[in-house]
Amino acid sequence: MSKKVLITGAGGQLGTDLVKFYQETDYEVFGLTRQELDITNQDMVRKVFEEIQPDLIVHSAAYTAVDKAESDIDNAFLVNAIGTRNIAVEANRYDTKIVYVSTDYVFNGEATEPINEFSPVSPLGVYGKSKLAGEQYIQNLSNKFFIVRTSWVYGAHGNNFVKTMLRLGQERDEIGVVADQIGCPTYTVDLAKTIIELGETEKYGVYHVSNSGSCSWYEFAKAIFEIKCVNVKVNSLTSEEFPTDAKRPKYSQFEHLSLRLNYFTPLRTWNEALKDFLN
Repeated sequence: MSKKVLITGAGGQLGTDLVKFYQETDYEVFGLTRQELDITNQDMVRKVFEEIQPDLIVHSAAYTAVDKAESDIDNAFLVNAIGTRNIAVEANRYDTKIVYVSTDYVFNGEATEPINEFSPVSPLGVYGKSKLAGEQYIQNLSNKFFIVRTSWVYGAHGNNFVKTMLRLGQERDEIGVVADQIGCPTYTVDLAKTIIELGETEKYGVYHVSNSGSCSWYEFAKAIFEIKCVNVKVNSLTSEEFPTDAKRPKYSQFEHLSLRLNYFTPLRTWNEALKDFLN
């Protein structure tokens, strides 16, 4: 009998790649979009688990509108916290392994060296707080969990920074990009492959998963234009010069301590991954 994997948020930029790569494994894949599985509806979640009875669930569905979350508090927590609770309860009922995709926004950005999985959390905004609430439900309600924190995600599907920069590079001669926020870009292909590798084990716990190395958004933008040979002037801005509704962590470079301690394959550098994506 083949094992079954249930993927929430299957229409998203990570979910689409998860479905694609899981289809190359020996799993029977059930990739459900928001329309097919409303995670905030507990009865619906229960019914889906009853029908599929998955061996593994990769929970990538999320409310990700970081700025909008500041004024849309109820919906952010409804999806990221309550929706995740609903998933965790059913995962526990069927003894299902669960991978919960979380974020660097659970940290406040005040670190001065790479942040490992055992560092204290302290989110700045509603989005980070709601994702942390999801982590807490996972830890409290499920026995077999992987919490995968990731950052600065881009890929072939959905909207992301790389696609925005390429569009702006076609429209303008000059753009300004924030230079005082440091983090780790993450290619969905590498993230999906690591999630698959984790889910095959019983090495449960919290993991930081991003491409290795770090950069500022300004350096990230410059690298995109260099690789694509786009001639556009990139000006560096401070966070104060580019205000947003939600505060962003100034520094969220990950240390991949859990991957290292558990002998998982380290991810390639963000430059290599970006070149692969753009070429």
